[in-house]
Amino acid sequence: IVARNLLRSAAAGVAQHGAHAREILLSMKFVAEGRLKLPILGEKKLRTVSKAFGLETEGKSARELTGELADILLEDLSRAVPDDYKTIRVMAPKERQDVWDKLDIIPISAYNEVFDSYHRTAVGTDGDWESLMQEFLRCGLAFCFTGVVAANIGTDVLFGNGHRATSKVNIGALKEGWGNIAVHGHLPTLVSEIVRIGRTPEMIELAKAHGAKGIQFYGVCCSCLAAMYRYEGVIPLSNAVGAELVLGTGALDLWCADVQDVYPSIMDVARCFKTTVVTTSENARLPGAEHYAYDHHHANVEDTEKIARKIVTRAIESFAARRDIPVHIPKYEVTAEVGFTAENVAEQFDGFKGLYEALKDGRIRGICNIVGCSNPRVVYERATLDVARTLIQNNILILTNGCASFPLLKMGLCSKEGAEEAGASLQAFLKENDLPPVWHVGECVDNTRSSAILGGIAAVAGVAIKDMPYAFSSPEWSNEKGLDASLAFRLFGIDSYHCVEPPVQGSTKVENFLKRDTKETLGAVMHVNVDPLALGKEIVADIEAQRQKLGWD
Repeated sequence: IVARNLLRSAAAGVAQHGAHAREILLSMKFVAEGRLKLPILGEKKLRTVSKAFGLETEGKSARELTGELADILLEDLSRAVPDDYKTIRVMAPKERQDVWDKLDIIPISAYNEVFDSYHRTAVGTDGDWESLMQEFLRCGLAFCFTGVVAANIGTDVLFGNGHRATSKVNIGALKEGWGNIAVHGHLPTLVSEIVRIGRTPEMIELAKAHGAKGIQFYGVCCSCLAAMYRYEGVIPLSNAVGAELVLGTGALDLWCADVQDVYPSIMDVARCFKTTVVTTSENARLPGAEHYAYDHHHANVEDTEKIARKIVTRAIESFAARRDIPVHIPKYEVTAEVGFTAENVAEQFDGFKGLYEALKDGRIRGICNIVGCSNPRVVYERATLDVARTLIQNNILILTNGCASFPLLKMGLCSKEGAEEAGASLQAFLKENDLPPVWHVGECVDNTRSSAILGGIAAVAGVAIKDMPYAFSSPEWSNEKGLDASLAFRLFGIDSYHCVEPPVQGSTKVENFLKRDTKETLGAVMHVNVDPLALGKEIVADIEAQRQKLGWD
């Protein structure tokens, strides 16, 4: 029963991130076909990735290549006839592929593994917990290479890598008297058009004609994290669990929501403040919200600009209708450095050589990737902050993305001034390079950027990723996506660390499988300690042990 429930959760996580990936890959295909009028801003990455997949790039237009690459990635998403999972074969280290082949856990496709998982766990089907856990590992790989890697490739191809930027964050950055639009969710296609339309002189003049000073964009959850370093001035406010607090300022005129981590309770708060809520996906309706979306068949994808224009116009109308609503904006905002990518990190540090040298000589003791949704079962954001502070005080550099990044943004750890909280050797390294102690790489699918940085350093060191002084932590993980994200890093041989127990206490065998047994097969296990300060110390101790094994001290 425990194994079945765990597998069903993992399959749901594959479907969640997989649906995100599917929408982006379909956008790529629609752009290639000329149905979707978006520029291809990441042509350099498009050609690099296309070559890696064995596509002939000479003499081909960006649109043509985008279509061919989309077809390959969509095949890994939806393949029914067994074949190699091409994204794994192209993007995964050979050492890891050998491990996964030996365990027979290479997926057929993301769709296939979700389909298989629900079949296996249906009445009277798979009753062997070990067989179920093998499928659990397949789901982890499908989640990683389609839900994360393919989604990240597609996003960077269409919308560009973005760039390092300085951003205002937190609700103190809300502007009173402006037409304020918040985007919330995970899908970038319509968001890109909404931001573009909202910045046209026509719309700005319309907003001013209705009494607004202008139009300002904000973000909640991953939509904003993807947008903030691609479109200057999109201000991140909160992760998903804090959405109602943001609405409670009364400052937002329109709330535009697509999919995932958008809770129905926001509607009750929005009604109190006459904030217009718009949904944009057939998969994610909210009771009482207005709905402007692609239909189930994407038959109206050509209307993307019209839909975006309608949403921005609706925000201006909402501003005019809300002049009597009291606004209270707490006077707290902070500046953060955002937009770290494998490319710009490699450029700054001579192809990762500078980071390898700092790791080896001990200026940086290790690197930890901190991610994950917030969990209402623990004190809001406190566990994430406590773990992060413990790590940087012990000279461990942090990469972050997704919902867990918000407390680190808000408390100044993504600012250059945050280096003051770091241990002596890390602080010296950061100040020498004018960097914060926490490097913000973007939204949840941008875990690919973190893994590319980790893999790049390991390649320079000539050491397998599993043997490097690395860690992964989602202190407050709370849902199926989080389950798969931590599994994905363990599949790469990196231990995962959490302050919330997985729901496996009903089975000693399954609990042992997660926390002990995969050390021999994958090279990594799950650690859980409900005390975040103690968990942080455990990460430090394990990283120091890895350094000893490498002979780096």
